[in-house]
Amino acid sequence: MKYNGPKIKKSRRLGIALTPKSEKYLERRPHPPGQHGPSRRRSKLSDYGKQLIEKQRLQYQYNLSEKQVRKYYQAASRKQGNTADHLLQMIETRLDAVVLRAGLARSIYQARQLVGHAHLRVNGKKVNIPSYQVRIGDVITVREKSRDLDIFPSAQQIAATPEYLSVDDKNLTAVLSRLPEPGEVPVQCEVTLVVEFYSR
Repeated sequence: MKYNGPKIKKSRRLGIALTPKSEKYLERRPHPPGQHGPSRRRSKLSDYGKQLIEKQRLQYQYNLSEKQVRKYYQAASRKQGNTADHLLQMIETRLDAVVLRAGLARSIYQARQLVGHAHLRVNGKKVNIPSYQVRIGDVITVREKSRDLDIFPSAQQIAATPEYLSVDDKNLTAVLSRLPEPGEVPVQCEVTLVVEFYSR
């Protein structure tokens, strides 16, 4: 799924910034959208409501469809160990997510577009599938003809590289050194509630 709706409105609804631009709006208007603004009385969320919100936060931070999130949950639940940790690792090692974390894109939406337009290479080969699962040791590079795009310098200015990635900003390359630990992934979501949502 490629979400093409209003990013700022969706960010205010979920209480998280989905793009750099939406961060400024959330500072001024941290409450959900609506004509009554912050003065509107809001009912207490049920357990299901909390689980649904966290599922939507995970879904929109990675620009995934409902079908994709469910598929990742089913795959994670079949593995031994903590399902929430496996779920987060599988989604975080998607190619578009790695491109974002490496500072090659300003948002997950831009990362998806860069991958889809074949601006990137994985181990020297063209890959234009955003859901491509990056493995440990895979080298992600920007193709020669795309290196002069203004996107990359501006993205590098706002990105903080996580420790599980080795990034060379000058050569526009990134390597997945190891699988991410749950506490290292810069995602705003209670993944355990997402697991509870799907395990009902």
